[in-house]
Amino acid sequence: MSLEELAVVRQLLAGLVTGEARSLEDFRTSYDEAGKAFGLPEGVTVTPVSAGGVPGEWLAPAAGAGKRGLRSLHGGGYALGSLDSHRHLAARAALALKGRVLLIDYRRSPEHPFPAAVDDALAAYRWLIETGVDPVKLAVAGDSAGGGLTVAVLLAARDAGLGLPAAAVCISPWANLENKGASYGAKANVDPMVRHADLELWTAAYLGTSTPRRTPLASPVYADLKGLPPFLIQVGSSEVLLSDSHLLADRLKEAGVSVNLHVWPEMIHVWHWFAPVLSEGRAAIDELASFLDTKLG
Repeated sequence: MSLEELAVVRQLLAGLVTGEARSLEDFRTSYDEAGKAFGLPEGVTVTPVSAGGVPGEWLAPAAGAGKRGLRSLHGGGYALGSLDSHRHLAARAALALKGRVLLIDYRRSPEHPFPAAVDDALAAYRWLIETGVDPVKLAVAGDSAGGGLTVAVLLAARDAGLGLPAAAVCISPWANLENKGASYGAKANVDPMVRHADLELWTAAYLGTSTPRRTPLASPVYADLKGLPPFLIQVGSSEVLLSDSHLLADRLKEAGVSVNLHVWPEMIHVWHWFAPVLSEGRAAIDELASFLDTKLG
């Protein structure tokens, strides 16, 4: 990361990180506006769609996308994030993959607590299969809360008897809503985006008071992960959530699932999101696409 790139990232973060005086709607608006400010890379078409009743968008290379597809689940602590915040990231993934990316706008907490996000993600996945998308040409990916949701929807699809995709990608996944691990303390002073106090707020908003934190579809590190497709997990070494990635990778290996865990030196939470101004973000998206190239054919 160059000094110039670092300066731009820090400026963007100044308008995004949590501050006690701001409302949830303020956070949502600032996140969405920052995402829209990046704009779309050239050569991408955007087509609105209702994916099993869930609002979404297909993003595809204007030159043609072939039959390969990626289901994208945005992050934001289950309370933030939208099509606007993550459209630019999904578009870059579509270009790198040379395939279509379906970005969905699942319901958010606290208005729609667990399991609303899982239900929406599963409905959209079922819609893909029912409309003729071949699972062997399909992958599912998500960042942060969307990374945990990626594992959850695969579990839900497996248990519903649906064909599973060929691969999955978790970017800086939030996969343990107990919010504990060595990195939660060790990285607290180097992670500019994620704070333990914020994770506790998002957890309370998502789970309420009646859903245990170890519920498998909320904290998939405590689920039976047998039978899931190969995973790529990308995480930065400067992340509070680094422990989640290590624990998820270990649990997948114990279940006999192929997993490639790549810890990127000095990278922050979901650095891919900063790809328009950060070279490592673009490189990580390229790595994601290369991994999927080997799985989707």
